[in-house]
This record gives sequence, structure tokens and C-alpha cells, in this order.
Amino acid sequence: MHRSKTSLSGPPLPLSGTRLGRTFALLLVGLLACGDAKQEAAPITVQPAKVVPSTQPQDPGPGSDAGSSAGSGSAAVKAKDDHKGDQQDSEWVPAEFKKGMSRWKDIGVYIDGKPIGFLTYGELPTGLKPTWIKDKVSDRKRPGTDDPGWKWARQRFYKFTDYLKAVGVDIRQINELHIYGPKMSQTFIVSGKDLATPAADKLMFRFGANISGKPIPAAPNNLGNGKIGDKISAVMVYLKKKPPILIRNEGLELDGQPQLGVPYYGEPIRGGIRIYLDDKLAAIIKRQELDPKQATKGADGELYYKLSDVFTANGVDTKKVVEVYVIRDERRQDKLPAAELATLTFSAGAQAKGGVVLGDSKIRANALALHTRPIKPGEIDQPTPDDE
Repeated sequence: MHRSKTSLSGPPLPLSGTRLGRTFALLLVGLLACGDAKQEAAPITVQPAKVVPSTQPQDPGPGSDAGSSAGSGSAAVKAKDDHKGDQQDSEWVPAEFKKGMSRWKDIGVYIDGKPIGFLTYGELPTGLKPTWIKDKVSDRKRPGTDDPGWKWARQRFYKFTDYLKAVGVDIRQINELHIYGPKMSQTFIVSGKDLATPAADKLMFRFGANISGKPIPAAPNNLGNGKIGDKISAVMVYLKKKPPILIRNEGLELDGQPQLGVPYYGEPIRGGIRIYLDDKLAAIIKRQELDPKQATKGADGELYYKLSDVFTANGVDTKKVVEVYVIRDERRQDKLPAAELATLTFSAGAQAKGGVVLGDSKIRANALALHTRPIKPGEIDQPTPDDE
């Protein structure tokens, strides 16, 4: 509502004696309170919650404070980033990725609770071939023509059984395969017996942008429990360990205990530089776990570490390695001779953009694939015109 200027101007209203006394009393109380606050103010310290691998991860998901350590979590993140100097690398966890299924940012594949790989196009095992599915896609329609505005193309899918075989899993030994969806209650479960049937050939995944993006599952109606989601959050393979059971509309339980993370492991893995040896995950380089005492400062002011020292510390045997592939931006971009491993250094500063920078050539890497035999060009899946 429009107010006239006269309603906002004019001399102040006089204060009566009672109003004046009340106003003075309120001012006096306010001044005393401020004085007490200055005298009693003291630094507030928050002790971060312990992080312990468990079959019951601490965080029960959105809408709950349990395990999130309200206050302590933000303090721990702030302290870590003060130490590292930024909030841009893969070790920093934004608030939106701390709860529920948002914690499953990196799509890991776990066998009996042990991580063996991640579902990204650049980290697919060598020798894994796509299954091409005919697909109708949009096409340019020329003005004044009868062009249909679409064309036939091919879309790449990958069979889960082919992927597991490529990383060394004997399909006959699988008890159950669990594919997590957007929610724990949307977990697709298929038995090892069913994986040996022809229907299992249609249990596949693809990437949202063909050769990049998140993995998306596909399954036939006559396989498993039928609860296939519209995206994959994680893949669990059970060989010797007891699989959790799916409780309808709730989620997974193991011996009566809710499973909110990776059974037999704990919180899902996120971030780090993944190291593969012959297509199997061998180690993960975590920036916060690097010891600055083992580094040397370069002319650019960055700390440099010897890659061979990190491999040794993580039990990665490189004696038989003959070549190394550098993976970044979901592609195998560079190939390095194994002879460079003995002297190759890396830094993990801001210029690495969540990865590492290798050697004097400043080669950025998000993952490294080591091989004990030369890999033929045809063994590495390459983009095609259908992927554009």
C-alpha cells in the first residue's frame, strides 16, 4: 500500500513519564547483558566424531542428525580445508553429499565388501566390449523436405556378466548380485543361479552420455526381483559373505541391522586417485593421507611425491609392469613406459583439479591403469560416431 510522505515525517511523539522510565530500564538491561557477554565469551571447541568402518554407517540419511555430528562435521571440514587451503579437490565433501544416497557419488563395485573398481567409461577394464543396441535418435529436418526428423543409430550397453568376467570374477561362484538404485529400497537383486541363464545377457548398464556420465541399468522383466532403478548408486557382489536381505519399502538389513553403507566395509568410497593393476583396483591415493615429510618442494612451490614410494606404501607391486595409462576426463589419454615409474613424481595441488599432476610434463591424471603386458589398441574401447 502506498504511504504518503506526511505519514513518514513530522516531529517525534513525546514520551510520557511512564514510557520514558520503561525505555530507560530496557536500555540499561541491554547494556548490562552486552557487558556480561564480553566478559564470559570463550572459544568454542568441537570434537569431531570418530570415523570407524562399520557394517552400520553412522549416517541414517536425510532428516536425521544421527551420525552427521551437526557442528562437528562442519568444523572438521573447515579444519581440513584450512590445512589443505581449498574446497575444490575430491577429498572435500560438500554438505549436499553427506546424507542419504547422496553419499554414493562415486559408483563403486564391491566384492564381499572389498572395492574392485568404479563404473566410469575411462575406468572400464580392457577387453570389455560394448553390446550395441539399435536406437532411434533425433536428426536434422531440412526445410521443405519429407525428412522424418530422426535416424537409426546405435547405443552402447555393457553386460554385467562381461564386466565381472573382465575384472576376474568367476560368475559360477556368485551367490548374489545387488545393484543399488536411487534408494536402498530400490535394490535389484539377482541370484548367481539366475546369472547363469540366458536372461542374464540382458542385464546391462550404459552411461548417461554414452561415453560419460552416470551408469544407468537395464534388466529384463523375468530376471531378479524386478526392482531395477533408473540409475546405479553402487554394485555389490557376494561370493563368500552373507548377502543382506531387502525389506520392502525400507532397505537392506544384515542380521537385523540396517545397512546404510557398504556391507562389511562401511562408508562408500569417494574421491582419491584410483590405481589399477591389470584392470583391478590396487590402491587409492588420498591427498590427506600423503605425508608432507616425504615430499620435496618444487620451484613452483608445490609439494612433489615419488610415485614409486606411494605404490610401495600401498603394496602395489610394479616389478612386472610394462606400461601405464593416464586416465582423465573419463578417457585413457596418455601412455607412459614403465621405466618412468622409478623416478616419476606427482603433486596434488589446486592445479590438479581433484587429481594429480605427473612429472615435469605436468600431465593431469584422475586415475592410473598399470599393466603387466602390452595392451593392444583394439582392447581399449574407443568412441565412435554413434557416441556423438
